[in-house]
Amino acid sequence: MKRVLLLAILAMLSLPSFGWGQKGHDVTAYIAECNLKTRVRNKVTNILGGHSLVYYANWLDNASHTPEYEYTRTWHYANVDEGFTYETMDKLPEGDVITAIEDLTAKLKAGNLEPEKEKLYLMMLIHLVGDMHCPMHAGHRTDRGGNSVQIKFFNSPRKLHGIWDTDLVEAAHKWGYVDWQYQIDRSSKTTKRHIAEGPPEKWFNETHAIATQIYADTPEGTVVSYDYIAKYTPVIEDQLMRGGIRLAKILNDIYG
Repeated sequence: MKRVLLLAILAMLSLPSFGWGQKGHDVTAYIAECNLKTRVRNKVTNILGGHSLVYYANWLDNASHTPEYEYTRTWHYANVDEGFTYETMDKLPEGDVITAIEDLTAKLKAGNLEPEKEKLYLMMLIHLVGDMHCPMHAGHRTDRGGNSVQIKFFNSPRKLHGIWDTDLVEAAHKWGYVDWQYQIDRSSKTTKRHIAEGPPEKWFNETHAIATQIYADTPEGTVVSYDYIAKYTPVIEDQLMRGGIRLAKILNDIYG
């Protein structure tokens, strides 16, 4: 019995990390939903079978582990090694988070999709815009987006990638996604228009700049504690808010 339990734990630990944890994706999706035009929100809800954006915000993390959707596993990130930019870095032939978002957006804008295909593309898009704003999903290929960087979160061994997916979000605020939206989605319409400007590659480059600073602040063996959480809580708030505003902009453009 102990052997079976140990193997199960090891199998879980070996899985690649995808994007924000559940809370981060829920927050991004809910902020997006709150910024949709009324007719767009009604249209999206209908496409999703009566469900909200939040309902499917984490769907692709699980789906990417199944044979049917294994082709999407590289879509959750784009790697940029030190000394490179996204433009100069070798691209993955299977695609990355930028190419996936651009392709899904184009297909949804073009229309004439079968209902199930439109729903599928929409579910993917909801998740991937969140992933684009998770800093370590713009990390180095050499360390698998921080998955090979061993640190400690207080006294617990962690990977740099993992604390940015989940631990730091949960440590920043003990809020549900509705509370997160209420507290951080307070920008003016003018500010939101500015945030939503630019193509996905511009948004990704902003995330990569944050990842570069994180690498500088969190070398191998770093013990992450209260000061680190205090420093990066505003960054987490900004990235979740930007992801939500930009997802809303994409959907308003597609269906508005």
